[in-house]
Amino acid sequence: MDTAHQAPFSSFSTRTVTVLAVLRACLHAAFFVLLAVAVLRLFTVREAGHWSWAALAGAALLAVVYTSGPLVLRRLPSDRLPARAAARVWLALVTALWAVLLLISPDFSWLAFPLFFLHLHLLRRYHAVVAVAVITGAVIAVQALHARDISLAMVLGPTLGAAFAVVIALGYAALYAESDQRQRLIEDLRRTQGELAESQHRAGALAERERLAREIHDTLAQGLSSIVLLLRSAEGAVRADPDTALARISEARATASENLDEARGFVRGLAPPALAAGGSLPDALRRLCSRVTAESGIDCRCRVEGEAVPLPADYEVALLRAAQASLANVVAHSSARTAVVTLACLDTEVTLDVFDNGRGFDPALRRRTRPDGTGYGMRGLHDRITALGGRLQIESAPGEGTAVAVALPLSADNGQGET
Repeated sequence: MDTAHQAPFSSFSTRTVTVLAVLRACLHAAFFVLLAVAVLRLFTVREAGHWSWAALAGAALLAVVYTSGPLVLRRLPSDRLPARAAARVWLALVTALWAVLLLISPDFSWLAFPLFFLHLHLLRRYHAVVAVAVITGAVIAVQALHARDISLAMVLGPTLGAAFAVVIALGYAALYAESDQRQRLIEDLRRTQGELAESQHRAGALAERERLAREIHDTLAQGLSSIVLLLRSAEGAVRADPDTALARISEARATASENLDEARGFVRGLAPPALAAGGSLPDALRRLCSRVTAESGIDCRCRVEGEAVPLPADYEVALLRAAQASLANVVAHSSARTAVVTLACLDTEVTLDVFDNGRGFDPALRRRTRPDGTGYGMRGLHDRITALGGRLQIESAPGEGTAVAVALPLSADNGQGET
């Protein structure tokens, strides 16, 4: 009996399992108490005879069978067909032994009450109700047979006991179903929370990878590219113009030092060195344009329009990275003679425009990164600007130069320099 629903019980809370265990223990105890009472009445109330000793032997056998059943069934998997079949065979054997004892003495009719619960627990609802009705009829018939008469008490007692058992069993089944459903909902909730946490972890990891890719591209990769260009220039001028070569080497050393600061700040999660120590965004843009001019020979100028307003740190970093990425493309690909960086602070937004008069390109052909890892800059810049609620536009055509436009929204909150 104990194993019929062992698997669902294992998912219940500890308190529920304890209550059910107590109920089962009470049912077992009631069976043995009523069996002992029936045996005692055989030798105290009624005259002892051969049938009394036969009933005593049958009661001992019934006690052994009843005790051994749960012990054997507990070793079988409760969700398998052999366990369910073995439980019903055990129930049939217990019921048959009880029926024999009932024929010997009506005192064993009290055992019908715990038998009601056994049938209601182990059999399907329809079969269990039929079994309860048969047991009730057997008790009434045997009592009438031994008394050679029938009375209202003989019919009403077993009938009320059977009805009471059915009602309790149905209530127990309803509570069991509700508890099982609630536990399933709790398990689904826990599983959903786990899946959500895992999904958020994956999304966070992916976002962090994207952030790292943008930062590396906008800092270390561009710095290394500048160093390579400067060293190539120095290599070409080392014999013909040693002073120029030394100047290029000095610029490469300065660029390497700045990138080292970028890397350290990047590791610590700090602002770029160009914006650190109170440096403003316009000043950082002017220094950037001067460096581009010195390194590449491109006439790069910076213009600031409108009244400068304090910007959030993430805005300043995004705009500086946009200028760095755009000018890096100008130096590497445009063959431009001039480039202009324009920072404008309007009422509702701050804009950054980078224009060059180079050879231009078809934007439709450069939407994807290339196998060598280049081409990531504009996509990473687009992701950075979009994450801040801004927009990025690139206008270009072969032979007509390129214009990169970045716009970030301003509000009463983010226009006060809050981070």
